[in-house]
Amino acid sequence: MNVVLIVGSAPDAVRINSLDLSLFNNSVAINNAWRLKQKWDYVIYPEDFPIQRQPKNLHVKKIITAKEYVPIQNKFGGFVYAGGTMAFTAGYWALGTLKPDVIAYLGCDMIYSNKISNNHFYGKGAADPLRDDITLQSLEAKSARLMAIAKFNNCSVVNLSEQDQSRLLFPRIQIDNFKKKRTIFNLISADKIKLNLKALKEALSFEKKLNYMVHSGRYWEQINKFDPIQLSKIDQLWLQTPQHSH
Repeated sequence: MNVVLIVGSAPDAVRINSLDLSLFNNSVAINNAWRLKQKWDYVIYPEDFPIQRQPKNLHVKKIITAKEYVPIQNKFGGFVYAGGTMAFTAGYWALGTLKPDVIAYLGCDMIYSNKISNNHFYGKGAADPLRDDITLQSLEAKSARLMAIAKFNNCSVVNLSEQDQSRLLFPRIQIDNFKKKRTIFNLISADKIKLNLKALKEALSFEKKLNYMVHSGRYWEQINKFDPIQLSKIDQLWLQTPQHSH
């Protein structure tokens, strides 16, 4: 069972320090999340990640930058359709490179309440997914897309979050269930989310027809070419791909 853990910077991410990381074949830290512990398999961050915030004195197998993740993201349709935020980029990179059976997310709920003074584990941070971005009209739809495409590639995506809210539509799993590999296997086979293949095929053919592909990954340089109304229609299709069976 190949299980990948992807960790973001939400306050919940500090739970990584109490997790048994031997349950995961690989752990991936997004952006500032590398600060949570000394050892990581991978750290991933975008081209504009400030040098002073990049990892130092860290035991890491490999740092993943645009050079590695852009070609993988393009294989899965590119940034305009996948959503230009690192939580999803890390998911597609892991799916394409590490070929996992399960991707588990922690600290990526993308809830930025004004009531909370600290919206990241290290204090107040700029909320990347909340910026005005044509590719992020619906974070829920982008999470449904990742989940559907992963499922199509024999990988289940789950959320380990214990937060009240999450923008991710992945099924929630308690970390205790990861203690036994057998339990994970049972969870995956009994996964209550089935794929609506009709919606998946419609969404993919709509994407193909529009052909909103920017091979460099820098979609913001060509933003005027993309119609937000068409992208919103595609989002609606992706939102129909997870079918919750009872």
